[in-house]
Amino acid sequence: MKLQKAFDIVPGSVVALIGAGGKTSSLIALGHELAGAGLRVLATTTTRIGVEQLDLMPYATPVDRGSSHLSLALGENRFVFLYNDIRGSKVHGISPADVPRLLDSVDSDVLLIEADGARGKGLKAPKSHEPVIPAETTLVIPIASLSVLGQPLDDEHVYNAAAIDERYGFGLGNRIKSPWVAQIMRDEELGLRGVPEKSRVIALLNQVPNSGYLRGRARLIAQFILRSQRIQAVALGSVRGADPILEVQRHVGAVVLAAGKSSRMGQFKLLLPWANGRSILEHILDQLALAKVWEVMVVTGHRSGDVTRLAVQAGVQTAHNAEYATGEMLSSLKAGLRALPPHVSAALVVLGDQPRIQPKVIAQVMTAYSEGAGEIIAPSYQMRRGHPILIDRKYWPEILALPNDGAPRDVIERHKDKVAYVTVDTDSVLRDVDTPEAYREERRLAGLDP
Repeated sequence: MKLQKAFDIVPGSVVALIGAGGKTSSLIALGHELAGAGLRVLATTTTRIGVEQLDLMPYATPVDRGSSHLSLALGENRFVFLYNDIRGSKVHGISPADVPRLLDSVDSDVLLIEADGARGKGLKAPKSHEPVIPAETTLVIPIASLSVLGQPLDDEHVYNAAAIDERYGFGLGNRIKSPWVAQIMRDEELGLRGVPEKSRVIALLNQVPNSGYLRGRARLIAQFILRSQRIQAVALGSVRGADPILEVQRHVGAVVLAAGKSSRMGQFKLLLPWANGRSILEHILDQLALAKVWEVMVVTGHRSGDVTRLAVQAGVQTAHNAEYATGEMLSSLKAGLRALPPHVSAALVVLGDQPRIQPKVIAQVMTAYSEGAGEIIAPSYQMRRGHPILIDRKYWPEILALPNDGAPRDVIERHKDKVAYVTVDTDSVLRDVDTPEAYREERRLAGLDP
């Protein structure tokens, strides 16, 4: 995946890179990529960089040469680095006060800013004067390198290690662990200090390998980072690669449809026993937890008190569908989507009567989304589409606008080019327990009854 797609950079973006473990490399890679896509890119620093790094820029010029010179240089080079002056071995960047003038006077598409320094370390805590993020910034990218895992928490490997130890008591010299990296990156006083309230925040874990143990550790770190609602997503990759981003982990929620009357079953099916003393609904919520879906919204209707009680016990939220008695499944989905918080980027549509749902299938669907396979992801068994289906937030307004006799598939069919299918080896994605016969059969297939 390209950097522009991973970070959703569009004309008008002002991007500030902070942290450690690849800021300058990320700025250069992003500048070249955007220029190659036809955008005019200004880049600078609000602190300073090594003079040797100017050789990596297509064109570098002092900012005081004037806006007409800068516009001409952009037209010829597409990617221009600006600085204030050079003193010894350091290139000193512009003042944040210069940013509005640059945006107004120079005909550029994107401004990239390296907003602090890290002296080549893989992880950092800012000092009191850092970072220097202009108020006009639309996107902040906090960066850390996966290479710090297992290294000592000391000044050789970490910028301002003492500040991290002072805040968390990890112990100077102790080996850096995955949760530590996440805690530092999502910390309001360390990883997110100085971030303007209006800015989007997408973190980057750099130097992540394509596969193996460290790829899994990077995913775990990303999940810990996303416990901060302030961070929209976490990109995993290596900025020096041809396709630098392997995946983008985002906040994914689930809407569990549990409002129906179970008229064909003859009794409320979601409370029927399944396994280990758990009801069908409890079992489904357990599977979502195992798949690490943290934002779950259970839609209630019939017997809402009982469903709400189980949801509260599971630590998840509920939304009531007042139209459950007359509405179709669509009315419940609408209620669930409306109730999900604004930081959720996509929703899994989960049937409340699909007890053989498997965490590995949920993980396959979520992985396909994070790797950019599509914006609507569905499991497929023998060429038949099943559930749970993942739907990116950009399509929710179309679902909410559907008439009462509409169905989510109407939106899915409208955007076939954005749908990706994940082939699975289980027919559980196609089956539910609408009737007593189906309930008995599902229990048999699950090995619960002979």
